[in-house]
Amino acid sequence: MDGPIKVLLADDDALFLESLRALIDRQPELAVVAAARNGLEAIELADELGPDAAVIDLHMPLLDGISALARLRRDHPSICLIVLTGDADPRLHGAAREAGADAVLEKHEMARGLVDRIAQGRS
Repeated sequence: MDGPIKVLLADDDALFLESLRALIDRQPELAVVAAARNGLEAIELADELGPDAAVIDLHMPLLDGISALARLRRDHPSICLIVLTGDADPRLHGAAREAGADAVLEKHEMARGLVDRIAQGRS
């Protein structure tokens, strides 16, 4: 693959979104191409920009993360989909995996695992 891995972010928490963007942009092999504030915007941006990876929150307005994941997986089968959530509910994590998530990380695990997981791509 030429150039950095293009990453789409989707989270309705503006401060968290900015900290996530800063973390990813510090990695030379990754580049944030867009940030969405809801699931619908994430789908529209993915359709427009064709990112290599998307990091998605599960609790967002307009379209929740599970629905956004399922649509992204269907429309962009090779995208690496990573859920980043503050919700520790294992049923919700299972639903995210069933919808097509390649990985589900809790927000407190973010710095540890996110960059490594995006760099792995779809496994």
